[in-house]
Amino acid sequence: MRSRAPLRTIGLALALALAGVGAGVAEAAPEERPRPLVWTDCPDDPSGAPVDPRLRCTTVRVPLDYRAPNGRTIEIAVSRLATAKPGLRRGILVHNGGGPGVASLHMPTSQEHGYPQDVLDRYDLVSFDPRGVGHSTPVSCGRSAASLPNDMVFAFPAPDGSIDQNVSFARQLARDCLANGGELIRHVTTANTARDLDRIRAALGEPKISYRSASYGTYLGAVYAELFPGRTDRVVLDANVSPNVTWTDRLATWDRASELRFEDFAAWAAERDATLRFGATPAAVRANYLALGAKLDRAPVTHPVAGPVNGNLWRAIYRFDSYHASLFQEIADWWRYLADDGAGPVPYWWMVRGTPGVPEDNDVAALVAVLCGDNAAPKDLGRYQRKVTESRQRNPIVAGMGANVWPCAFWPAPVEPAVRVTDRGAANILLLQTTRDPATPLVGALGMRATLGKRARMVTVDGGNHGAYDRSTPSCAVDAADRFLATGVLPQRDLFCRPDATAPASARATVVRPS
Repeated sequence: MRSRAPLRTIGLALALALAGVGAGVAEAAPEERPRPLVWTDCPDDPSGAPVDPRLRCTTVRVPLDYRAPNGRTIEIAVSRLATAKPGLRRGILVHNGGGPGVASLHMPTSQEHGYPQDVLDRYDLVSFDPRGVGHSTPVSCGRSAASLPNDMVFAFPAPDGSIDQNVSFARQLARDCLANGGELIRHVTTANTARDLDRIRAALGEPKISYRSASYGTYLGAVYAELFPGRTDRVVLDANVSPNVTWTDRLATWDRASELRFEDFAAWAAERDATLRFGATPAAVRANYLALGAKLDRAPVTHPVAGPVNGNLWRAIYRFDSYHASLFQEIADWWRYLADDGAGPVPYWWMVRGTPGVPEDNDVAALVAVLCGDNAAPKDLGRYQRKVTESRQRNPIVAGMGANVWPCAFWPAPVEPAVRVTDRGAANILLLQTTRDPATPLVGALGMRATLGKRARMVTVDGGNHGAYDRSTPSCAVDAADRFLATGVLPQRDLFCRPDATAPASARATVVRPS
């Protein structure tokens, strides 16, 4: 049994300042005729969910380095679920699970229930494990999962605010990734994943793709639309990041976003004070949450699987479960468990599941590769300490974690500039966003909207879930996305609304969790 089993990666994405990070590349010339694909049964789903027998899988070979197209190649695992009716079929609707680093091969079956029939009638659902991830040629830093504790991968500072331990961990992880990741790790980037997506399109024999994704996947979609504007059909980007900023600035917005989202949880808990006893007012809930974190900093509570749960792991548990209101009860269950020194059962939903043939550190290795390969990070370690000190004072809910140092501070310069997204291209992009998203805050969506200009319309929902295309929380965003995917009709102007008063009893929540 592992101690301190790590939380797996979740949809990383955010944004703040519009900083230039490089120029885009013109749309590629027509590719050579791709080799015929061989479709097979799909591998087991690492989540443990049954694999739909209708889901078929194949592999597409792509260049490791697109600057050397005749050099080494790697494999990309691709899946397709045929749902379109022949007389209504428009093409393929491609998905990405976010992250970076989230395996996405099985997304067609997990997403099928989220679409109305008139969307399913028009598209075959397609997804893929991005380069470096899962059943695509996987990247590794040579680490065991046990050596990647959550509160170090996601860089929570020490209880006194020091980042010395984070600096040491980041330096060593960068060293291991660069030493063990081979040629691949420097080429696991968003731009290359977008180029892989176009190779997938060509291999499937499709002139264009439609695309729907959330979180980090919005950045990937925007980069694809910039590189290949004539090959996009209908694009829906949900829970957006600002495209032309560094990852350092994106991650830093987590801290304020977590503060805004806590208001929703605190109100929920205060309404249930008669049973929860976390505080009769949102202010009392907040004070008691912070007090529990301080208590656990001094005396962790040992969970039978997670091991010692200190203040930072508690903060991480809160943050991950804040992604959707349907998970607030899990926060409450953990709160009671930790406040009562481990009395009673508590869910442990992020238990690591091994995937045969995939290194156990693969998700973290792919995450680091993209963050550090897309654009350079500041090297001044004093800067990170100053930013953390400032942020933890203003944003104590996650203790300044978003402002902290990552392995990118010890990474070589990227092999190429990041793609700069512009407003050039067809007006075929719909942006969806909630106002208090804890992972991809509104400021990032506003950056995406400003960048895309006339290419996009944006629908904003008053809420805090990570993602607005969610049938358990119906709203004008769900209606607009359904209409656009089925008919191609965008709203005439940007929209704002509150969630509908009631959700259908059969609706299921669209929840982004650690993979």
